Parts: sequence; C-alpha cells; structure tokens
Amino acid sequence: MWIDITQPLTNDIANWPGDEPFRFELSATKEETGSVNIGCISTSTHIGTHMDAPFHFDNDGIKIHEVDVNRLIGEATLVEVIGEALITREILEGFDIKGTIIMIKTKSQAHADVFPDTVPVLTEEAIAYLSSIGIKVFGIDVPSVDDIDSKTLDNHHAFNRYDIINIENLLLEDVTQGYYYFIGLPLNIVGADGSPIRATIAKKGE
Repeated sequence: MWIDITQPLTNDIANWPGDEPFRFELSATKEETGSVNIGCISTSTHIGTHMDAPFHFDNDGIKIHEVDVNRLIGEATLVEVIGEALITREILEGFDIKGTIIMIKTKSQAHADVFPDTVPVLTEEAIAYLSSIGIKVFGIDVPSVDDIDSKTLDNHHAFNRYDIINIENLLLEDVTQGYYYFIGLPLNIVGADGSPIRATIAKKGE
C-alpha cells in the first residue's frame, strides 16, 4: 500500500516569510460557465512538500525540468533523528542505510500552518558520508536543509557539490523508521528553481 507523505496544500499552509503564499480559488463556477468549475492557484515554487533545483541557489545550476526523474523513484531508507539540532556523520553511521534515497524524520508532529523559528541541519561531513554510500536524494520534514536565517545556504551548496537532490517539508509524522519504495516527482516547469511534489512511499516487503 502506498502512503502519501505530502503536506496538503491549503490556503492556511505556512509559506517561507516573504514568499508568495499558496492560494487556491475557483476563478469560475459551474453555475457561471454552465458546464464546469475552473480552479486557479498562485504560489511560491517552495511551498509545502517541495524539491529544490540547484538553480534555486546557483545561477549556473540545473533547473527543475532538468532533474533526472529516474533518481526520484527507488529504494529508500527512513531514519528517525528526533531532538538533535545538528545531525552528524556519527549519528548517520549508526543506521543501516540502504538504497539511493534517504528521508530523515526529525519531529513527531507536523504543524504545516506554522513556520518554524529553527530547524535541525546536517554537518557537511554528514552530507559527504551520505554521498559516499550512494545517496542521490535527501528528504527531510522541515522547510530547509539550512538554518532558517542562513544567507549563504552552505548545505544547499554542499548537497549540490555531492550530487544530491534535496526535498523539504516531507510529511513523516505517521510513518516509522524502515525501508521503503519512494516516488516523489516535481511538476515539469521549464526554467523553474523548484517545484511542489507529490511524495509517496510503500513499505518494502508488503
């Protein structure tokens, strides 16, 4: 059975301060058109569960339509690292990580309508370690892989140097540590710096 680990996009979902908030509304109703309802959305590309393209933080980086979708479907490991402000290589070495995708659960409850003041982050040594064991996609349940107030975005750049795509704001509160199949695909928006994604997992062996 596939499990949806995507934050629902609602009009009260928290957006990055200063970004375009998510808004859905009917621009035309069935009563108005005589045949159909027509919806309209406006949003930042980094709303809810989303994927960053390297172009987000590097003018020479690839854009979202250039991300290889093959790396976004595969075997994944979900680990729980709750209560740690800094996720180190030593912490990650304590897990038996399999597959090319890793997801880190850092909290027991998601509050999608509240933007956090702080988030846990990885050390660069931890990112290098993930690369050394073949990780190509990294997912976490907070809105950034860097400190909220970071302007240099060191971890974004580090993930890119180690050829790892990062996914943020996964909804992991109802899933447990283990091994999964993962699918998480962005919209094919030509030239975009990122995109909301629909992320799903299925427990291996079920």
